[in-house]
Amino acid sequence: MAKINLRPWREELRAEKQKEFTVMVLGAAVIAAGLAFLWSSDLDSRIAYQQSRNAYIESATKKLDSQIREIESLKRKRDELLARMKVIQDLQGKRPVIVRTFDELVRTLPDGLFYTDLKKTGDRVSIVGMAESNSRVSTLMRQFEESDWFTDPNLSNVSSAGSRRAGYSQFNMTVQQKTPEPEGEDK
Repeated sequence: MAKINLRPWREELRAEKQKEFTVMVLGAAVIAAGLAFLWSSDLDSRIAYQQSRNAYIESATKKLDSQIREIESLKRKRDELLARMKVIQDLQGKRPVIVRTFDELVRTLPDGLFYTDLKKTGDRVSIVGMAESNSRVSTLMRQFEESDWFTDPNLSNVSSAGSRRAGYSQFNMTVQQKTPEPEGEDK
């Protein structure tokens, strides 16, 4: 005799396939959620790592900026010290020049003539003096021309001294100071 299955096998098969589909969808959803969680946590860790790198770079930049400011202030101080040293060296180097200049002023001074005022502006020396005669002033100018320490004498005024000094003439002169080259040096 033939077996007849009266059970609703199609509905059971459909219910079982529906159950399998639901389990598969839930499994896929769990796996997708797990993958999304892993991706999100990986992304968060990468962001945190990059932020820590950025923070390190910013702190290093701030340190470098402060070091740059310190270096610049040290350079300014160095430049100021070098300028001071240069001024001191110039003064030390000019000390014998000043002595020689005054010595040469005395050596070029002829008899019957004296200085009443000397002013130095840069390399230009302004001289006010009294002379017994105009020939003594011209002698002074010739001696300045022959001097190694002075050049370009320029007489600007000769006038009578009046009642202050009878027989004397007052003169105003400018002369250019020069420093002679040391002997024995090749140019």
